[in-house]
Amino acid sequence: VRRAGVLLHPTSLPGDSYTGDFGIEARRFIDHLAASGLSIWQILPIGPTQDDGCPYQSSSVHAGNPDLISMEWLVEHGLLDDSQAEEGKRGPGAKRQALDRAAAVFFEQLSGVTQSALAAVYLEFIEEADFWLEDYVRFQAFRDAAQRQPWTTWETGLRNCEPAACAQRATELADQLNRLRFRQFVFHRQWLELKAYANEHGVLLFGDMPIYVHLESADVWAHQEQFDLDANGQPATVTGVPPDYFSDQGQLWGNPQYNWPYMLEHDFDWWLKRFTSADRMFDIVRIDHFRALDAYWEIPADSTSAINGRWVKSPGRELLALVRTHCPKLRLVAENLGIISPEVEALREQFHLPGMLILQFAFDGNPDNPYLLDKHEENEVVYTGTHDNNTSLGWFLSLDEQTRQRVCDYFECAPSEMPWAMVERAMASPATTAIAPWQDLLGLDGNHRMNTPGTTQGNWHWRFDWAQVTEDLAPRTLAMVRQYNRQPRA
Repeated sequence: VRRAGVLLHPTSLPGDSYTGDFGIEARRFIDHLAASGLSIWQILPIGPTQDDGCPYQSSSVHAGNPDLISMEWLVEHGLLDDSQAEEGKRGPGAKRQALDRAAAVFFEQLSGVTQSALAAVYLEFIEEADFWLEDYVRFQAFRDAAQRQPWTTWETGLRNCEPAACAQRATELADQLNRLRFRQFVFHRQWLELKAYANEHGVLLFGDMPIYVHLESADVWAHQEQFDLDANGQPATVTGVPPDYFSDQGQLWGNPQYNWPYMLEHDFDWWLKRFTSADRMFDIVRIDHFRALDAYWEIPADSTSAINGRWVKSPGRELLALVRTHCPKLRLVAENLGIISPEVEALREQFHLPGMLILQFAFDGNPDNPYLLDKHEENEVVYTGTHDNNTSLGWFLSLDEQTRQRVCDYFECAPSEMPWAMVERAMASPATTAIAPWQDLLGLDGNHRMNTPGTTQGNWHWRFDWAQVTEDLAPRTLAMVRQYNRQPRA
């Protein structure tokens, strides 16, 4: 089925809170997608972020980011009044205080004689999420009690996640653990309600699975045996990629490497639980840095660059075979950008996973460039650009005059027709799925990009305004979607 969609992280939604959330603006955006014939909403990871706000460095592969919780939902369920909800929109700290107020009301109701319908749903959530929730809330509560010091510096019993030490500390922090459970319940409840709304309007939700996890996460702390760590919990080897045309030093990411032999021996239980969560949350999931499922770049933990690494084969074939059995309906997409070996492509093709094609990468002058339209194949997802690229207009304006002319000649357009000419050619591609960042449909320049890789300032905070959405955008998009047969039948 040919489809078209948009890439927009929920934090970029407009509204009167300090960040976009799962509230009324998210539903309004879904309404706009449906009116435009767009049937996919792709987002970035929605787990709890570290202090820099990067969605690719989360403290949990299962938990959700409380910043995305809608305050209005809590008012609708009688857990906050209007003034308390407004107070919670002022910033992350204010939101957490408002969530704690709502939790106090909720648990008072939960212990009462007459329980609300929400109480029954909460108890179901606690049972369903048992395989990850307790690890996560303990990690967060213990970390807060330790003034947010790294878990590798905690007292030995807690650092090693020993049951007796953890149970004792959990008893001491019981109220905080309840508040953290409540936040995750509200997050997941709101997300699943939003997913149901999207699906009812013919829109699929397309999530993102970072291949690696952050050292300072519940996943590494609670499952140290799954990672390549020393006796003190420090990584023995770390992640990255070797030198390439992006960087002559390579990229040193620093996440702990997996203990793949242990994972294989235990039938990838950790991974299957992760895919189970993704299956519940999304209709489609992108596996970031898919090439690591064929071979990964292993770097000694004491290295200061990625140069001194080595390629090590990983059991991705065995893992994907189990995932196919375990989550047969989950649609997967492989992020296969950069320098990709034939072995990686063979693995992707064995499991019939669509790869990614980025039109912004097509204009290096090489007639065999795989991103050129005549090289596209059906089982692909074509993008004008991604969250890591400049907006397509910003990219076009940054090109030298000769390359800009080559782009216009290729797309048979005038400079004034960018970026819509690029969006249209993505729609015309043989690739089954076409995705454009929302900025490209709005025709926005480089001042509106989401992320600039290799930088730490000014990323992840971009938001749009409905004033940027012209009245003719939905009908114009719908006409293009129909022209290129990308509107699935209801």
